[in-house]
Amino acid sequence: MNSQFQHSMMPQTTHDELARQNFMQSLSVHINRQMASNNKKIYENVAKPNFEQKHQHPPQNRHDILQAMQDQSYYRWWSILKRFQQEMMWESVGSSVERQLPELIIKAKNIQNQIGSLTLDPNFKIPAYMTEVDIHCMPGGYHTEIIENDLAVGAIYDRGVFVYGRGWLGTLNDDMGHSVIQNYLKPNYPNFKPQKILDMGCAVGHSTLPYIDAYLDAEIHGIDIGAPMLQYAHARAEALNKRVNFSQQNAENTNFPDGTFDLIVSHILLHEIPTFAIKNVMRECYRLLSPGGIMIHLDAPLYRHMDAYTAFISEWQTLNNNEPFWSEMRDLDLTAIVTEAGFSSEKTTEAFVLKHSCKTPNRSQPEKTPAVSVRPTWFAIAAQK
Repeated sequence: MNSQFQHSMMPQTTHDELARQNFMQSLSVHINRQMASNNKKIYENVAKPNFEQKHQHPPQNRHDILQAMQDQSYYRWWSILKRFQQEMMWESVGSSVERQLPELIIKAKNIQNQIGSLTLDPNFKIPAYMTEVDIHCMPGGYHTEIIENDLAVGAIYDRGVFVYGRGWLGTLNDDMGHSVIQNYLKPNYPNFKPQKILDMGCAVGHSTLPYIDAYLDAEIHGIDIGAPMLQYAHARAEALNKRVNFSQQNAENTNFPDGTFDLIVSHILLHEIPTFAIKNVMRECYRLLSPGGIMIHLDAPLYRHMDAYTAFISEWQTLNNNEPFWSEMRDLDLTAIVTEAGFSSEKTTEAFVLKHSCKTPNRSQPEKTPAVSVRPTWFAIAAQK
């Protein structure tokens, strides 16, 4: 696994803090590889035959498989351990950030010769769907502020994403942005030169920054609901010498004028918001795009792209990991939602986009057919106005 890039805003770990984080990564590998493969064996050899005997037919979908598996002691132990690891992973990062939070805040406040901007709204109301749970069990979710100029959840997210993913998003956690650019936009729109780009739900800007180097003449904007996320995002971008205009806004209803942007992107935003919000976001994208402008929203594949067992494992996120809209979003007809927002069906596309472009930037084509189980892909819904 690669080491995370150490920009000047990155929380520094002591020996013991790093050891805890490394252990959380190792435990994750054990849970998601060794134990997960045993789960599949138990399903095939025990739970599935029992279900067939009881119901006189095999499990038909993820719900049937859950019914078959939920009383299996090994599955329950795997599930408990997986949830425990998620909580302890955030704790291993959070305690490190808390120790040095005053220093990080001072660093952010004392940035010299800023090239980007940060606009926060003191009257901003966080949507209720973001405050009801700590999303993906991260304490404080995307928005919680405890002290003035708080950026703790941003710092936790920056380090935590790397620990959680064991570095698979690259040393700057920026693989999603690179994947959209290298494996979708560049191959499909080689002459596209957007002048204004918006990243919706940008968090700390992991996926935002690749667009700066890909489209050198573009003005880049990133919006998010969380002030501490944006505080950190701005400081991080400045530390990396990247110009971004960050602002605290809800992607459902922004303050930008009609037709402002040539390109609108999001990276794993859709599964964090409910259906009504997704519909609002698509309508807002249509309003904000200039004629000929493009939007692309990247996420994990939908349930209809998966076999029933893979869908069952995926749904664990909703049932046990504080991802309330994970399954809701994966059951949607996103193409229908996009066309209802105003985009034509002829210019609306679903695509599978290869991952790991931060490591292999020369891959040229998006994946055209589902291949969830055999090669790493993102799912994307895209449209041109």
